[in-house]
Amino acid sequence: MNGHRRIVATVALLAGLVAPVAALAQDKVFARIDGQPITDKDVAAASTALASQLAQLPEDARKRAVVDRLIDMRVAATAATKAGLDQSDAFKARMDQVRTQLLIAEFLKAKVETAITEEVIKARYDKDVKAFDPPEEIQARHILVKTEDEAKKIIADLAKGGDFAAIAKEKSEDPGSATQGGDLGFFAPGDMVPEFETAAKTLAVGEVTKAPVKSQFGWHVIKLEGKRKQPVPALADVRDQVKQALVGETFSKMLEDLKKAAKIEVDEAAIKAK
Repeated sequence: MNGHRRIVATVALLAGLVAPVAALAQDKVFARIDGQPITDKDVAAASTALASQLAQLPEDARKRAVVDRLIDMRVAATAATKAGLDQSDAFKARMDQVRTQLLIAEFLKAKVETAITEEVIKARYDKDVKAFDPPEEIQARHILVKTEDEAKKIIADLAKGGDFAAIAKEKSEDPGSATQGGDLGFFAPGDMVPEFETAAKTLAVGEVTKAPVKSQFGWHVIKLEGKRKQPVPALADVRDQVKQALVGETFSKMLEDLKKAAKIEVDEAAIKAK
């Protein structure tokens, strides 16, 4: 729902620029332009719309930056209104689009999001978990070297009782895993390059590849450490994704019902005409 929240914030900001209203008694006023106030509500709406830009500023400078931006934009918007630019057909069409977007955002909040309760989210999560067949993950270590001969020598050393983790720390060219004794952790299908993944999957737990494995990165010596089913994520970790899916599905269903109840006429010939 980030998309419709951005629409709400942007439209609120634009509304404040184009049509400032008198401040209520309880509103804090930060500035006035020709008597029209910039209030704490204006600054709050603008801060949301400008969040990415404000993040680059020190926190104690953000409010003043928003006020300054609102002053600049209000002055420019007033000049555009005095010049009659708000009376063009193109401008009115764009304003109609903005109004439509805001109405859709309000519909989503009032009619859709309110229907997605915690109980609904939990029920959907339980249903998805029940139907989920987690893929198998494997845990492996590797030693990456530049040449096949180096890899063969390492395999021979390991066959004589060499310590895989110690050799990885000393000789592996992979800086990300060398310090961990070559440990890559658990990974799912598709996470590694095909040559590596294919070789690792053929090993028994505790087994080391009997021949070097070549990939685009060099030559690997691989040891399989373990296998497991991919853990099911907790509801807390995927709640937002579950809710987003439910909102999309609920809105689509509501939209289909509304379209069935509406009289919709489409001129296909006009659409296809060049």
